[in-house]
Amino acid sequence: MAIGTSLFLIAVGAILRFAVQDSIEEIDLTTVGLILMIVGILGLILGLFLMSRTPRSETVVTRDPRDPPRY
Repeated sequence: MAIGTSLFLIAVGAILRFAVQDSIEEIDLTTVGLILMIVGILGLILGLFLMSRTPRSETVVTRDPRDPPRY
């Protein structure tokens, strides 16, 4: 999940949790907002973790100086 998507889920969840006063029959909007915020926070943590990982291997290309140059 991208970081932008995570931030969007957190924002929508916070709006549903704290700002919406309406009620829909058989759907608790505050619970839906809380679930969206939790999923967004987990996605944000996972996205930041995956971005911070650096590759463990490096590729070094060496050329033999006796080889003719490639044009």
